[in-house]
Amino acid sequence: MGTETSEIKESMIEGRNAVREAFRAGKTIDRLYVQDGLKDGPVMDLIRRAKKADALVDYVQKERLDQMSETGRHQGVIAQTAAWEYAEVEDILRKAEEKGEAPFIFLLDEISDPHNLGAIIRTANLCGAHGVIIPKRRAAGLTATAAKASAGAVSYTPVARVNNLAQTIEDLKKLGLWFVCADMDGDLMYDLNLTGPIGVVIGSEGSGVGRLVKEKCDFTAAIPMKGDIDSLNASVAAGVLAYEIVRQRLNKCK
Repeated sequence: MGTETSEIKESMIEGRNAVREAFRAGKTIDRLYVQDGLKDGPVMDLIRRAKKADALVDYVQKERLDQMSETGRHQGVIAQTAAWEYAEVEDILRKAEEKGEAPFIFLLDEISDPHNLGAIIRTANLCGAHGVIIPKRRAAGLTATAAKASAGAVSYTPVARVNNLAQTIEDLKKLGLWFVCADMDGDLMYDLNLTGPIGVVIGSEGSGVGRLVKEKCDFTAAIPMKGDIDSLNASVAAGVLAYEIVRQRLNKCK
């Protein structure tokens, strides 16, 4: 059984009535899995509810749902719920303001591994960042796996989901933030001024920061590597870059 299936089983609701009641109760649902080809009224109603709630809808084969199902009575639909409530971007900015600090935010571009997401939330908390922003599509959400990997940090570090990461960067720039993305072709991170209100952009495990998002960043920071392989794990890269920011902020305060 794969990791993805195990992750879903930790936080899923299956069956049409159960899923409908979850939507009606306002439960945060990240993703609705629908058996491909089902278009009857009750299923279409669930799809409409999912889209209204900004949940992703994935059409999958019945065999996939059978593998995911614990009860064997999924009736063609399984909903994956968030293990934690999402915040708004404004909540993250407010947290920085309440602390009297320049905003320090992580933005994750299509991080798909919930273990990496949880590890980055943990790092964000420990290095004093005010929050994490993730895209709604093609990215891991706050599943039980991500929450567990955060080692409790998800209780203290707000995580916001946005429709468009590039547009969010533009909006935050208007508020005085500037952005650095981790990229092996960038400038050595030690040579950059990483103080002030900053957003740190970390790319996906496979392809890194996407072109559109990278174009919105003010700087690219390269982490020095001397080994035989060419890249760091996404969560490790986030930690290395984050603590260079911490170092520079501490030096500035001296």
